[in-house]
Amino acid sequence: MAESIVKEIQAKSILVPSKLPDADYVINPYVGCAFGCSYCYASFMGRFVNKKVEDWGNYVFAKVNLPEVLDKELRNFKHKDKSVFLSSVTDPYQGVEQKYRLTLSSLELLLKHTWQGTVGILTKSPLVTRDIDLFKQFPNIEVGLTVTSTDDSVSRFFEQAAPPASLRLKALKTLHDAGIPTYAFVGPLLPHFSATPHKLKELFDVLAGTGVRQLYIEHINLSPYIRKRLFAHIKGADREILKTFYQAQTDRYRKELDFVISDMLKRYSFTLRGHDVLYHNE
Repeated sequence: MAESIVKEIQAKSILVPSKLPDADYVINPYVGCAFGCSYCYASFMGRFVNKKVEDWGNYVFAKVNLPEVLDKELRNFKHKDKSVFLSSVTDPYQGVEQKYRLTLSSLELLLKHTWQGTVGILTKSPLVTRDIDLFKQFPNIEVGLTVTSTDDSVSRFFEQAAPPASLRLKALKTLHDAGIPTYAFVGPLLPHFSATPHKLKELFDVLAGTGVRQLYIEHINLSPYIRKRLFAHIKGADREILKTFYQAQTDRYRKELDFVISDMLKRYSFTLRGHDVLYHNE
């Protein structure tokens, strides 16, 4: 994948109402994501910045006026007991965060304005550990990392520019050991887990070793715009890989995998967030 083009933009708003079931507001410091994961649902965001779904991963727009806009929004905000999530359609700790520090600014401003509700964070980057000292200052915070495999070669294949799975698992343990409430987002469930449930057990074993006890688990979203981009990525792959992805579109496949997960969860002390494995209708 070519290096992402980074562009600085001005945002009209930063703290916006959420459409997620477990967050009242979201903050997305960036538009686009350099990690370029082949299955990413957020690739639809391209239409708002004159980019195609196929361009996902090739651009990042940094909302460089975030500190001024968010500070102004929070000054008279009356719902600081609500939940806020970083981030819903970008990764808040992707590489450009090291330069622009917009996620850092967001956290500092939430602290400045005494945010009392839950602050939720989800990332694929070990850079998240940079802000442990800030996390400790929030009355309610939880930090999650997306982990889809224990195999770095698998994570590299589907999450081309994202940090390898091993570094994410290490970051989860670092956060847990620092006393930060953590969770893992196991999503999307890659189709091979149905045929090789021992791979899922390996993932659960490693997650348990990080101290994580809260999990979100999500079936792969194969909406047409995602499927088109994903299948273009894996078209040269082994036929068995392609076969499992086509099977993943069936109700039977999902029910079989739900059964495997239910059986696995009984062996561990994990709490399944959302009560069920998440699934998005196409």
